Amino acid sequence: MASTLPSRRNFLALSGLTALSVSLTAACGAGDSGGTPADDGKVSLAWWNIATTEPGKSLFPRISAAFTAAHPNVEIDTTSLENEAFKAKLTATTSSGKLPDVFQTWGGGVLRQQVDAGLVEDLTDLLDWSSRLTPISLQAYQFDGRTYGVPYDIGMVGFWYNKKLFAQAGIAAPPTTWAGLLEDVRKLKAAGTTPIALAGKEKWPGHYYWAYLAMRVAGLPALQQAATAKDFTGAGFVQAGAHLKELVDLQPFQTAFLGAGYATPGGQAATMGNGKAAMELMGQWGPSVQKDAGAGLGADLGFFPFPTVDGGVGRATEVFGGGGGFALRKGAPKEALDFVRFFVLENQSELLASNGYLPVVKGAESRLTEANRKAVADSLVRATGFQLFLDQAYPPAVGQEVNDSVAGLIAGEKTPEQVTASITEAAKSA
Repeated sequence: MASTLPSRRNFLALSGLTALSVSLTAACGAGDSGGTPADDGKVSLAWWNIATTEPGKSLFPRISAAFTAAHPNVEIDTTSLENEAFKAKLTATTSSGKLPDVFQTWGGGVLRQQVDAGLVEDLTDLLDWSSRLTPISLQAYQFDGRTYGVPYDIGMVGFWYNKKLFAQAGIAAPPTTWAGLLEDVRKLKAAGTTPIALAGKEKWPGHYYWAYLAMRVAGLPALQQAATAKDFTGAGFVQAGAHLKELVDLQPFQTAFLGAGYATPGGQAATMGNGKAAMELMGQWGPSVQKDAGAGLGADLGFFPFPTVDGGVGRATEVFGGGGGFALRKGAPKEALDFVRFFVLENQSELLASNGYLPVVKGAESRLTEANRKAVADSLVRATGFQLFLDQAYPPAVGQEVNDSVAGLIAGEKTPEQVTASITEAAKSA
């Protein structure tokens, strides 16, 4: 953790970058779509990302422009899509056997499926700079000892809360147990405050609750074993759903939450950022989207880890989350990896300064100054276990069923037992 960020002068010396570029050319060969050099030596890269909210909405184009300014032979054709729209488009593109030159990935089972289909470039022998990245940030992009993606952000899901609303409800400190959380929900409701903001329409935010409860009740190894055995019907998973139903029965969410989006006007992030709800369970990007969609809470915003569950075997130091990364299509031109390296290493300081991302470069965490971001980073440093988002860790059909079934439970349409049965059925069919 002692290495430092590269200087701009050293990076743009390009000595290592040139050697890396040559090796990628040899490894990739000529691409069959996009990114192929024209007769005039120009290279056009297709880059897909999810930067539709700040800070990425402004930062990503600036990084792209800086790269093309330093590499005038390269043009970058950027497609930025909202989270769910991106997943749908990438799934359709994957089914057609084609991928963009550089594309957003969260790793896990989705990336593994693309790798198994022969659509993703193996970067293992090309990343002579991977030792500069934290091991936990690379984990989601590695399979069978090989590396297929490069992270630019890593973090965890936890509760972001409004200190002012907590104080008004007589809550002196964030809860550390599930029973304590439920009690605080009751106190917030009694004070006339909406306890929790949730984007029920988009489903993925809801799956965070069930996933964390499964980790806290059954333990992290149980999730991994269930994925291998393709059986999620164990008592711990049913109990996770029962605990989530305890929360749902308290009616803690904002009015019309089932139709609410995440980053949309009036959605989860805006409800939280405008001070109209006391909590949201969200990843490290939460504060920046709150500010982008709403006013932002400033000094009133706090963070606490997901509570433990009485009688559960999971520990508070087992964290759930992930970050963003980029993968390359099989046969992508050398400039594609040049761009990813530039994005991650040369722009780590810019990513951190934007307050929307957490460090993946060793030692960069020392640059964090904002209290909540430091709290998230410190939790990651102390983590004794890590679980990737379930809708990314598992094959796409299984991850989607997790989202759909948990959404059904939250909407009162499924029982805890039906949730585990549906996920198990999807796992066995995948």
